[in-house]
Amino acid sequence: MATLRSLNPATAEVLGEYEIADAKTVEEAVAEARIAAGWWAGLPADARRDRLLKWKRAIAAGSDELATLIHDETGKPFGDALLEVMLAVEHLDWAAHNAGKVLRRRRVSSGTLAADQAAALEYRPLGVIGVIGPWNYPVYTPLGSVSYALAAGNAVVFKPSEHTPGVGVWLAQAWATAVPEHPVLQVVVGDGTTGAALVDAAPDKIAFTGSAATARLVMAACARTLTPIVVEGGGKDAMIVAADADLDVAARAAAFGGFGNAGQTCAGVERVYVERPVYQDFLQRLAALAGNVKTDAYGPMTTPEQPEIVRAHVTDALAAGGRAVVGGVESIREPYVTPVLLAEVPEESAAVTEETFGPTLVVNPVADLAEAVRLTNASKYGLAASIFSADTKRAAALARQIRTGAVSINSVLGFAGVPSLPFGGVGDSGFGRIHGADGLREFSRSQAVTWRRFAPLIDLMRLDRDPVALERARKLFRFRHAR
Repeated sequence: MATLRSLNPATAEVLGEYEIADAKTVEEAVAEARIAAGWWAGLPADARRDRLLKWKRAIAAGSDELATLIHDETGKPFGDALLEVMLAVEHLDWAAHNAGKVLRRRRVSSGTLAADQAAALEYRPLGVIGVIGPWNYPVYTPLGSVSYALAAGNAVVFKPSEHTPGVGVWLAQAWATAVPEHPVLQVVVGDGTTGAALVDAAPDKIAFTGSAATARLVMAACARTLTPIVVEGGGKDAMIVAADADLDVAARAAAFGGFGNAGQTCAGVERVYVERPVYQDFLQRLAALAGNVKTDAYGPMTTPEQPEIVRAHVTDALAAGGRAVVGGVESIREPYVTPVLLAEVPEESAAVTEETFGPTLVVNPVADLAEAVRLTNASKYGLAASIFSADTKRAAALARQIRTGAVSINSVLGFAGVPSLPFGGVGDSGFGRIHGADGLREFSRSQAVTWRRFAPLIDLMRLDRDPVALERARKLFRFRHAR
């Protein structure tokens, strides 16, 4: 059987070798998951909660070991990896504790014409969820689907990124130890062919994180079996800095959002629009921060392809008339890229329109906040954004005008640590939601249930309908709705 090697991106050291799951192996995993799903869905909500919390405790107890593995496979610093685990565990904890409440059966109004009927809304598990995870946040991001899918009563077959297979295997082993009864969570390791096999195995839903281009291919494959899909397709997130903003706070946030995790964050900051009166001041503050950042603060690029994408975007921006305030093409020394700060880059440049996914920031001046919102919304992506202003009421009004799934005011990525909030984007950033109550419902199917309480006063649901009854109903209808 073909194998996959996990490599340390900083040293190229072989960390592990794993068998690539072929189509037959994946089909068998999905078949096993279907059996496990029946058992899991049949458990009372509190029994599922208790098992999820046992898994949570296993992850938390092994967090140092897991963070070290994340560090080894992605290159990110141990502290960042540990923070990722902590955030993922918070979401798992919330999903476990709240699934029963969010998805419980609830009575709803039956209306006038159906007054004889009682009505309820119920949520049922979908069955088997196929999760295809990314490499940049190999625990936090896929567990946003895995945790909520499990909490909603589904079994999961998880295909981790080929760059972080060890992380996926660790999570599955922790689950098997905590919940040994049935393989409710399984991991299939492999490359793109394994992901394609998982889609072809026709689970009841696919949760995919990756590029918009790959998402289109996955969607096309899902269409063959009408398998629904939730997509998180990346972003080109913007930060807006108002003239009244605390510029030190905004600059620190821009540096963290743009350079953290080597810029390999879907909801990180890639564009900054600053009102012209404070543009130069902000740029100087950000440049001072960027110039002092060393690559050991965020690590190497995780994949060998990414430095070339960064190089292409920086080269294009400079050729189009942008200027390098900090760094430039010379910042790219594979596998590391030191911070690159670009200014006055034309809006049509790739560095503004395409996802760079590297430690680069484009900072452009705007005449006013209306222009900042317009340029923010001009992107084909719409994952998240941030606004910095002393006037939080005005910032909240601006947030409502921004075409993204999330907005942070006077911080970046604030929503990432709030488990009750949904996460997802629009446009090329995808569709559907993970996290929060919406995330639990994303992995459920709603079912409408009615039952007759008494004989109807006006019986219209019959073939031998009484004309007198119909006339009565017509008068009542017009009285209620036509006045």
